[in-house]
Amino acid sequence: MVIGLLELSISIPEARSLKDKRSVIRSLKDRILHRMNVSVAEVGRQDEWKYADFAFVTVAATRDVIDKRLSNLSDALRSDPRYVVMDLHTQIL
Repeated sequence: MVIGLLELSISIPEARSLKDKRSVIRSLKDRILHRMNVSVAEVGRQDEWKYADFAFVTVAATRDVIDKRLSNLSDALRSDPRYVVMDLHTQIL
């Protein structure tokens, strides 16, 4: 069993309130969950309306599958113009 972890920090420049932030976050989480075999949680900066931190986790039998999933996930996360990726870090456990 191999576990892949992707940690993401984003800035949401257009957010003017927690409601704006939640809208972007909900859309991001829904889009990723429907397209990829990963779990996601907002893990930090929940009270700041301009920033968010996430953890994405996936499990598979081989490292090749995890590498491909994390690469596809990274590409998908970087493609959304509503936020700026400040930090993206992957680990294989």
